[in-house]
Amino acid sequence: MDFGYGTFSESSKMGLEALARARTHQPCAACKMLRRRCDGKCILAPYFPSDEIEKFAGVHKVFGASNVIKMIQMVEETNREDAAKALVYEATARIRDPVYGSTGAIFQLQKMVQELTMQLESTKALVLELQHQKDQLLGILLNVNHRDPLSPIDGGSFSLDHDDSMAYDPAKFPVECDWIF
Repeated sequence: MDFGYGTFSESSKMGLEALARARTHQPCAACKMLRRRCDGKCILAPYFPSDEIEKFAGVHKVFGASNVIKMIQMVEETNREDAAKALVYEATARIRDPVYGSTGAIFQLQKMVQELTMQLESTKALVLELQHQKDQLLGILLNVNHRDPLSPIDGGSFSLDHDDSMAYDPAKFPVECDWIF
């Protein structure tokens, strides 16, 4: 007997083969639910394994077993798995929403896409507006930085001889300032 990690003994190889054969004889979810004998030719077995009986129950409730079999037979073998998944999806949606089914979910998703598109457009507009404001502020800052700090801003003069100047006059200074202690 070899106890290496990569090899199996003869009895364990036979056990794996027996397990594989037992799984092939296990009835699919459809045959379990319909209480039929599931043979190797069962068309539903590859798409509804025995541990996924709730999926077939929904499909059977909405479409009926004979219709499911007919629909799967109409599809090419390469596309049958996708067809079975589509049937499960439609049946689940139809059980949730008997009137609209998957169409209701599609309409809801389309509405969400439209709302998100509008939100994206308004966010883009806001970004452009903020970018424009930033550019304006940078322009103002660059103009202020390039001027001589002692030169007048609007071409006037800073002489303190004029009456409209901002010179300190204690008589005109407001006494009732609450920020002065």
